[in-house]
Amino acid sequence: MQPEFWYSRWQNNQIGFHQRAVNPYLQRFWPGLEVPVGARVLVPLCGKSLDLAWLAAQGYGVLGVELSQTAIEGFFEEQGLTPVIEQQGAFKRYRTHGLELWCGDVFALSPVDVADCVGVYDRAALIALPPEMRQRYAAHLAAILPRHCRGLLVTLDYDQAVVAGPPFAVAQDEVQALLARRWQLDLADDQDILGQSPKFQQASAQWLRERAYRLLPLGTL
Repeated sequence: MQPEFWYSRWQNNQIGFHQRAVNPYLQRFWPGLEVPVGARVLVPLCGKSLDLAWLAAQGYGVLGVELSQTAIEGFFEEQGLTPVIEQQGAFKRYRTHGLELWCGDVFALSPVDVADCVGVYDRAALIALPPEMRQRYAAHLAAILPRHCRGLLVTLDYDQAVVAGPPFAVAQDEVQALLARRWQLDLADDQDILGQSPKFQQASAQWLRERAYRLLPLGTL
């Protein structure tokens, strides 16, 4: 999947994946992760998510990474914020107090860039990537994030033969295969949300499972 796909989606406002409220799993399960207030949290493929503002309001330093400049500028405009903009390596950095959005490719992040990230929150990254890129993405996070980093992952699972992604279906066994060598996975919630998705109903999908996983340092549970 090429960056141009996402540029086009944002430029044409084809952003059905954008949630117009703070994610309820984030609100329910993030406090239990015990990420210290004031710590930095990585949010890959963040779009213009309201979750960014929620995390910042809880007192976290937020580092969002997003390909689309349109998305990033939309976030700051909708939040009524005026960022400082500067170039930092491969990224164009938009910065306000406690909140940074980096415009660029998440695969360009280095260990130095995220050395102080104690938390990671992924609601839209893993499910946005096709299978071969999911493997690369999971390996990249494992390689660059500090060993003590913990976080929250939200996925979707459905019959991929019925509905083409993105968002892509990521089954439980794939999540285990991708992440279990780096984190202990704790399934926090598992719901069938087909009734909340007209797109999947119209495609005659029989089920649509949404799962939330706590990502905990190995040896925690």
